[in-house]
Amino acid sequence: MKARVTVTLKTGVLDPQGKAIEGALRSLGIAGIASVRQGKFFEVEVEGTDPAAAEATVKAACDKLLANTVVENYRVEIAR
Repeated sequence: MKARVTVTLKTGVLDPQGKAIEGALRSLGIAGIASVRQGKFFEVEVEGTDPAAAEATVKAACDKLLANTVVENYRVEIAR
């Protein structure tokens, strides 16, 4: 079973990488971008067939390693 994890900075946390990307887009002449927030994406293969157990396992992985929950939020999607 596959899980998709999206990790983003919490609202109000400064995002220097996002600002750098935003500036680079402007310098490349790409107009219409108001702001950029940078994040991380993980695709995780989970053993078993129980979606609830898979979600619990991936959330534990996020809490312990994949996300810094002090400054980041995460979203887990289980592909069925």
